[in-house]
Amino acid sequence: MDRKKIVVIGGGTGIYPLLKGLKKYKDIDVTAVITMADAGGSTGRLRDEFGQLPVGDVRMALAALSAEVDNHDELLRELFLYRFDKGEGLNGHNLGNLLLVALTDMLGSETEAIKVASRILRVRGTVLPVTEDRIHIVATYDDGVEVEGEHDIDEPPEDRFKSRIDALRTVPQAHITKDAHTALDQADMIVLGPGDLYTSLLANCVVNGVPAAIQSSSAQFVFVTNLMTSQGQTFNMTAKDHADEVLKYVGRAPDTILVNTGKVSDALLERYASAQQYPVVDDADEIACKVVRADLLDDTEFVQKQGDVLQRSLVRGDSVKMAEALYGLLE
Repeated sequence: MDRKKIVVIGGGTGIYPLLKGLKKYKDIDVTAVITMADAGGSTGRLRDEFGQLPVGDVRMALAALSAEVDNHDELLRELFLYRFDKGEGLNGHNLGNLLLVALTDMLGSETEAIKVASRILRVRGTVLPVTEDRIHIVATYDDGVEVEGEHDIDEPPEDRFKSRIDALRTVPQAHITKDAHTALDQADMIVLGPGDLYTSLLANCVVNGVPAAIQSSSAQFVFVTNLMTSQGQTFNMTAKDHADEVLKYVGRAPDTILVNTGKVSDALLERYASAQQYPVVDDADEIACKVVRADLLDDTEFVQKQGDVLQRSLVRGDSVKMAEALYGLLE
């Protein structure tokens, strides 16, 4: 069987449902290339204390691609995602994060730790850090203000909700790993998103070597537009605005744009509006590429776990719907 290779670039909770849906197709190989700029919550605390690469986004990707054959698999996945909500020092930490830190300490390598965790979870696919360099991202805004650190960019103070990012970079400069470069080079489809445009998606694309690898790849390049705008990052940005930023940082325009047509409930819209966040306006017909529109919305309401202190998206993509839409694009 000629198995198609799909590489998904991103981080955070955005690509979790997409990976979860894609793993169910037996005729494709899925690789997740994950940002190493995460700096908030449990991940940020462990990063500061142990000096290792951030583990939170890796944990989510591993859990998304983990086996789901029986109840044992489901219990192991839930255990990997378990978040402590009590205990001095443990409160807020994920067990999976702690396991990855321990494996890294034992094996002396984050990459080897990910491989071992993949075997434990019987992951169907591959999870790769985009870089092995210890980095933070720096955003320069339209008013000249610079903010360093994914967490502070992701959760700005209220007086910066409407600020727009002019430039994004890493400090220090980062370089793509050999494995991530090979995955992009051999891909039949490269998917960017969904996820926060700057902190989850473009944080990968400002790593040296990533734009060149995408530019030279013969793969179909697909951008999955966000469901909602994000305060301090994409205020009032339309689908075309998002795609323009992808072109700016990648140096290659998407071949295909995937746009959500599902309707967010009035109750959730009201909650988002209080933070100056709104559904991304669909003006994708103004983009010179193939546009695919589909209902990608998860109808179930997200419930934040106790002990989780980070702001989380309440509106999320549906794993089956997103995977079906992308699978249908394979040639």
